Amino acid sequence: MSVDQNPIALDVVVIGGGVAGLWLLDALHRQGYRCVLLEAHQLGSGQTVASQGILHGGMKYTLSNLIDPGAKAVAQMPLIWRDCLAGEAEPNLSQTRLRTDFCHLWRTGSARSRFGMTGARMVLRVKPTEIPKSDWPEALRDLKGQVYNLPEQVLDTASFVADLASKHQKRLLKIDPENGLDFERDQTGNVSAIKLTDGDHSLTLAPKHVVLTAGKGNADLRAKLELDDQAMQIRPLHMVMVKGNLPKLNGHCTDFSQTRVTITTAMASDGQTVWTVGGQVSEDGVKMSPEDLVRHAKNEIMAVVPNVDFSDATWSTYRVDRAERKTASGRRPEGVTLMTEGNVITAWPTKLVLAPQLAMDVISKLDMQPAGESVCIEDWPRPEVAPPPWELAQNWMTLD
Repeated sequence: MSVDQNPIALDVVVIGGGVAGLWLLDALHRQGYRCVLLEAHQLGSGQTVASQGILHGGMKYTLSNLIDPGAKAVAQMPLIWRDCLAGEAEPNLSQTRLRTDFCHLWRTGSARSRFGMTGARMVLRVKPTEIPKSDWPEALRDLKGQVYNLPEQVLDTASFVADLASKHQKRLLKIDPENGLDFERDQTGNVSAIKLTDGDHSLTLAPKHVVLTAGKGNADLRAKLELDDQAMQIRPLHMVMVKGNLPKLNGHCTDFSQTRVTITTAMASDGQTVWTVGGQVSEDGVKMSPEDLVRHAKNEIMAVVPNVDFSDATWSTYRVDRAERKTASGRRPEGVTLMTEGNVITAWPTKLVLAPQLAMDVISKLDMQPAGESVCIEDWPRPEVAPPPWELAQNWMTLD
């Protein structure tokens, strides 16, 4: 084995290549910190690429007619993202594909749905705007209710990951967490070295700080570091995908204090349109089999999107775990959460849209001045970008 005898001095090592880790790496690099990112699998392979890519502005947290702290936490974030996606702020994300520049928000004719919409319109910083029926999307043209425009952009999440990763190729390192990752700690318990092994090659990194942004993987990393691996919680989702000759639709149907369904639209590599369906349906489906969830989801979708023909559609599902810092109630944290233990920071963004806030919060915790120079590591495997869930699905079902 070729052993590296000269540890690479770094300000920060980020572990986990989803939206949180990539945004943080970019922010650190731009501020002059010597930093690298380690990824065990594919970039975005946990929650990021599997998410619907909606840059939430707080709508879903206002449906109870109360000013939910979660709505406050995300209120400013979509504006930051919008500037970055337009190439008018850093990171420049002008090469990231958008599925849509805004969502639709609609309600059915039920009293419960009207009540929820009232809450959203009272509280949101950028309020939904009712649109005339002539401007309604094709999928909603026979709806008996109201339709609004909501300025929530929807990312192509794999495109976003690829865009941000392209700026940092020589700072992205693929690792084997089982056999190729070892931590050394000093007498105070701080991480003094990270040893990486890949076949006949090895690297030793000497970081001043380590930041864990691996989502669900934070638990295993914390265990490896002999930190409390029960400090986080998992809130699962069971998402639905519909593929076929479908109209474009991106948005939410409200029903009382919940989003009954959230639908986003993408194009699969086989040329077919794919709807990803979340909202309450994905919560309901956690304890359902794929077959039962698909039938439940179809009934829900047909109730709130009355003008779509699903006769030739195929259906599939996938599961994704939202990883968060543990709360006493088990409910979603209000915003970004950090745990600092020695020179290790464990970070959870809670929502994709909060990645900029997470980066700012982490950098504020660093008790050091940046070295003012960049680092590039040659001749090391690089992680690839994860494909979207519909490209991985093996079992597509048809329904009568």
